[in-house]
Amino acid sequence: MAQNSNAKNVAEKLIASHLISGTMRPGEDIALKIDQTLTQDATGTAVMLELEAMGLTRVKTELSAQYVDHNLVQQDNKNPDDHVFLRSAAKRWGIWFSRPGNGVSHPVHQEHFGIPGKTLVGSDSHTPAAGALGMLALGAGGLEVALAMVGEPLNIRMPKIWGVKLSGSLPDWVSAKDVILEMLRRHDVDGGRGRIIEYYGPGLANLSVMDRHVIANMGTELGATTTVFPSDERVRDFLRRQGREDDWVELVADPGATYDVHEEIDLSVLEPLCALPSSPGNVVPVREVAGRPIYQAYVGSSANPGWRDFAIVAEIMRGKQASNGVSLDINPASRQVLENLTQGGHLLSLIQAGARLHQAGCNGCIGMGQAPAKDQISLRTVPRNFPSRSGTKDDLVYLVSPETAAASALRGEICDPRDLGMDYPKIVEPDEIIISKDIFIAPLPPEKAKMVALVKGPNIHSLPEFDPLPDQLTAPVALKMGDGVSTDEILRAGAEVLPFRSNIPAISRFTFDVLDPEYYNRALHYRDEDPQASGHSVVAGDNYGQGSSREHAAIAPRFLGLRFALAKSYARIHWQNLANFGVLPLEFIDHADYAAIHQGDTLRINNLHAQLQKGSTIEVENTSKGRVFQTRHTLSERQVEAILAGGLIPLMKERLAGK
Repeated sequence: MAQNSNAKNVAEKLIASHLISGTMRPGEDIALKIDQTLTQDATGTAVMLELEAMGLTRVKTELSAQYVDHNLVQQDNKNPDDHVFLRSAAKRWGIWFSRPGNGVSHPVHQEHFGIPGKTLVGSDSHTPAAGALGMLALGAGGLEVALAMVGEPLNIRMPKIWGVKLSGSLPDWVSAKDVILEMLRRHDVDGGRGRIIEYYGPGLANLSVMDRHVIANMGTELGATTTVFPSDERVRDFLRRQGREDDWVELVADPGATYDVHEEIDLSVLEPLCALPSSPGNVVPVREVAGRPIYQAYVGSSANPGWRDFAIVAEIMRGKQASNGVSLDINPASRQVLENLTQGGHLLSLIQAGARLHQAGCNGCIGMGQAPAKDQISLRTVPRNFPSRSGTKDDLVYLVSPETAAASALRGEICDPRDLGMDYPKIVEPDEIIISKDIFIAPLPPEKAKMVALVKGPNIHSLPEFDPLPDQLTAPVALKMGDGVSTDEILRAGAEVLPFRSNIPAISRFTFDVLDPEYYNRALHYRDEDPQASGHSVVAGDNYGQGSSREHAAIAPRFLGLRFALAKSYARIHWQNLANFGVLPLEFIDHADYAAIHQGDTLRINNLHAQLQKGSTIEVENTSKGRVFQTRHTLSERQVEAILAGGLIPLMKERLAGK
């Protein structure tokens, strides 16, 4: 970061223009004014229930939008009931509503609402995709988004700014997905923790806004707080074609601006890459795994949502057929993209090539259909390949670019697209495009909105109320885990589980079942039957809770009696979600203490309130082993107050009632 200088990079400008309190020094607590919010149906149902619990009258943001994109499978009443509930909540509280079939929240928001220089917080971990427009866009747990909607600032730790200089231009058969896979190859899934990634340099001129969207979207997989790009002429051109050029403002780094961390990528030397099962950070060149037979080639999702991502596949496949035995799945990311692919003839090429066309939405990316066959390789342009996320247990999902997916679909095996023996198709996005207008339900005027009643189907339950944190805790270890446990493993997505997102008692049955099907029964025993236990604890390794922002991964364990977690380190959003719902997130000071704990050991913390209020060190006794060890927390005073009260909701309910 620039010292003793007025020169600022883009991230610093965005933060400075929205800073309410705190100092822009890495590690310092800061509070930011939030202009816009984004919620989707898998997490937005909880947000709306939280707004109800806090007694909201109307949102205070400049714009809030609710999307229905995740839970589109309507095999019974549960998902459509939630869609109706969300529509009624949007009307009640002044929120824009995007109907099922309009597409994935991130590209649709970028098409219609994204504005350079604004802040956006979303209850989806891939909200940073809006950084492609020059926004400061952050993923957060639903409660953090709900607080922003009631007018509260977003509280975070000031990140370091990681400047990545881009030079050159991408070679044929290499695209934006390979850029972010290169970053993951270099730094793995935790390399961006505590950092904002800012891309700059001459190579930016060769990347479209939707190329930047691909890169910003998957910055989340690096563990980054967010990703930002400048708002330059490429952004202006994007907004012009969307009919929103008046929303454009230039936002670029000042001459002489510096960064806390430095990186450089020469785009011209990149090659096709893929992430092997089962982590986005397990990246190798495609040529190293070429020849492995595949079952599925899947194109779409929030990670590759642009017109060109589908058009390039259509041109590669034009006049050809997908290989026998390969399911070529086309997952359009927005209604608008689907309309323009149709007008340009690309959709016909895909259908004639044997593609299976799905509705615009998240779908297979989060296990809502399109699950691959058992023990069969699925190539996907999605952002994540955590175990079982596709809906198939022990799946074999590889993350690839659209070019690699198309080439492999033709060959029936993993194929470096440079080996197809054909010229790289040159596609140019049309200057005049179909713009999907009138696809949203606009907010009602305040007086009419007050008359709207929330419509709750039989599966929609109010959030459970949680008791304050006891001063003495005796918490057996119900589960011990290793490194990199994702929220998909804490509480999985998919068509079986997510329909219960508005019913915490029901969805809690699936907690940790990917890792240990017996966790649920053990947790209930410690909560309801063991007179010596005051709930339970869990123990984990590094980067605990990486991946999706879904706060159900905190709420469901808390409902089952989780009082504290002990980990070597946490992913940012899950750490925040635990604190928001009254679960104490502790860290090992000495990692040898992690090795000394076994599942079933009983951990005890005495005088917890005084320890929390005194400092950052918490003493824990393993009564099963007869040893005492030291842990720490990194919570702010505000978070400590919330945990002691049983979570943020009771605090905010009291505060709003007093206004």
